[in-house]
Amino acid sequence: MELEQSPVSCLPTNGKMSKVKKVIEEAKQIQNPELDLVDKNVVSFEEIPGILNMLNITRITLSHNKLKGIPPGLANLVNLEILNLFNNQIEELPVSISSLPKLRILNLGMNKLDGLPRGFGASPVLEVLDLTYNNLNENSLPGNFFMLETLRALYLGDNDFEIIPPEIGQLKNLQILVLRENDLIELPKEIGDLQRLRELHIQANRLTVLPPEIGNVDFLSSKSVLRMDFNPWVPPIADQLQIGISHVIDYIRSETYRYLFSRHTATRPLPPPRIVDKSKKISRMR
Repeated sequence: MELEQSPVSCLPTNGKMSKVKKVIEEAKQIQNPELDLVDKNVVSFEEIPGILNMLNITRITLSHNKLKGIPPGLANLVNLEILNLFNNQIEELPVSISSLPKLRILNLGMNKLDGLPRGFGASPVLEVLDLTYNNLNENSLPGNFFMLETLRALYLGDNDFEIIPPEIGQLKNLQILVLRENDLIELPKEIGDLQRLRELHIQANRLTVLPPEIGNVDFLSSKSVLRMDFNPWVPPIADQLQIGISHVIDYIRSETYRYLFSRHTATRPLPPPRIVDKSKKISRMR
């Protein structure tokens, strides 16, 4: 007598897969629009059966996994508002990611991105973009990046930027800009056009002077934050910083500083050397 054979599944049958499948099935049963798959050892979206057809999904949390890429089909999720992919191994994004019509919050911090796809700036309602701890620089951004007019918070800390393009001034709704721990040697004067800016983090770069236009931004109110430590500032700025941020702001608004700044930029001194060796960053490992 022949033994009955169990149906063969093309999906992995390990514990990891069953946990992921269980989360998906439960979400489908109760029509839960929020999917939590934190730290499930997921390597590929193929291990998340049916996720690209769950059109009611508004939030996906896939942080602390081992994803290397995102399928273009993610753009099917027309109700997706929050996508958290923090701490994965993602090296590139599909062009289609900018066509998600309701995506408001995108967290791609701690990945291995060297660039962003063309057309990324077409994302229609993006408000919070976290790109902390990747391998991005001023050449990594697509031409329309600064057309993200709905952006309220932009996190670019711990990347490789030496300059920030002047088009940053187009982000009129920006309230938080984090540029700490890059290789910045200068800031564009257009940051002074960001009248809604309330937080600017520029610590641990290679900055020696600030454009006087930054004095146009209100960094003196109780809700404002300006962090600028650990830069090789020219002595007058360093001296004011020791007393307090308000003294720095008052100083860069002065005619004395405008004169110093114009002389400094006219002489075009060599930028300070890099101090931090980023070659051993986790985001560099392939």
